[in-house]
Amino acid sequence: MIGDPDPASVGVADPVAESSAARDEKDALRPGIAAGSRLRLIGLLAAVAVLMGTIWLSLVVGAERIPLGDLWRALSSDENAHVHAVLWELRIPRTVTALVVGPALGVCGALIQAYTRNPLADPGILGVNAGAALAITLALGLTEITSPTGYVWFAFAGALIGTVLVYAAGSAGPGRPTPEKLTLAGVAIAAVLGGITQVLTLKNAQVFAGSLQWSIGSVGGRSLDLVGALAPFIAVGLGLAMLAAHPLNALALGEDLGRALGARVNSTRALTVVAVTLLAGGATAIAGPIGFVGLMVPHGVRWFTGPDQRWIIPCTAVASAILLIASDILGRIVLPTGELQVGLVTAFVGAPVLVVLARRRSAHGL
Repeated sequence: MIGDPDPASVGVADPVAESSAARDEKDALRPGIAAGSRLRLIGLLAAVAVLMGTIWLSLVVGAERIPLGDLWRALSSDENAHVHAVLWELRIPRTVTALVVGPALGVCGALIQAYTRNPLADPGILGVNAGAALAITLALGLTEITSPTGYVWFAFAGALIGTVLVYAAGSAGPGRPTPEKLTLAGVAIAAVLGGITQVLTLKNAQVFAGSLQWSIGSVGGRSLDLVGALAPFIAVGLGLAMLAAHPLNALALGEDLGRALGARVNSTRALTVVAVTLLAGGATAIAGPIGFVGLMVPHGVRWFTGPDQRWIIPCTAVASAILLIASDILGRIVLPTGELQVGLVTAFVGAPVLVVLARRRSAHGL
């Protein structure tokens, strides 16, 4: 009697052997995955250390340099009234402002890039900042509200409306909204909303005078009370961003495959839109429209973390804070007299960095 043929001899895979081989392959990959996670964690901790050093530089560097010994005494007492005033009235508020606004802008950009699967997306390009800026301009011109804590609700509404308009325009016509369609719609709507904002400010001298510095983008002149009032909104936005990180990883493979992997597409969309609205609206209400942070920082972070949003979001938050604080320091010392607003510094820094990033294939992966 002839026995059953060996599955391997006739080219048929043995299910038991195949599953065993798959398990062996996964077991072999686990040390590499664990090593990669440890490397990312070390990188994140190193970035936090760099952030601490940047904060220290922000306190001591400026038109008047403060020696280290005087810094610690001035923080705890007003023995030197002048240094004490410089620290608590000028440098600490603007450092805290950058520490809050930077992560909001960077994470907002990372979310939009993951949501649209478009590496060129950011709050500025997709009209989110333009919507918030227009809403705040309308609040300044049509109401008696002058405090950011009062017009922050206008900023949230404007950011949400800008996001909805871009998605609606990108979804028009046959087929699903593609990254290219969303980008074109975002650029067009941002241009329209920005043009309306400029017309309003030029027609109303009072609005123009009150919003000039804000419209450039600055972390100077913001009080700790203002930042403290708006920081909870940004904190909630950052928390929602972390909740959306895992399903965004699944959706990066496409909606159909994302659903097959268990991602709830509509819930993830809603969670991402709410997070983007809180982050962009809060940051714009505090510091005005600051560009390039949300565009270039996630690119640089992905070089190190890869496409995993669970690492991209926290690393982007830390790196964005470093970038904004460092840009503010540079703005204080680059001119012989006066200072350069941080929104202008990020534009000068961001343009060449973006060119370098665009030339690197590794920057394209989401």
